[in-house]
Amino acid sequence: MQRYLIERSFPEGLKISVNHEGAAMCRMMVINNAEDGVVWIHSYVSDDGKKSYCICDAPSPEAIRRAARRNNLPIDRITGVRVLDPYFYQ
Repeated sequence: MQRYLIERSFPEGLKISVNHEGAAMCRMMVINNAEDGVVWIHSYVSDDGKKSYCICDAPSPEAIRRAARRNNLPIDRITGVRVLDPYFYQ
């Protein structure tokens, strides 16, 4: 499976509560992603909450798009990436 970086914009800021509701929302995203074989590894969110950068494993960019639609998430850009570990060279 390929690894991807997904860039998203949230003009009003990303709102995920740090409580049971936020946890339930994240669980539902994972379940929705699984329908298309998408695995959410982790995400980075800008300080203002207006941009996120998600790392996912998926069979294709289209699988990511289908999962994003199911989760009502925007997509600005999908980029295939690979890991570059600086400690590999030591």
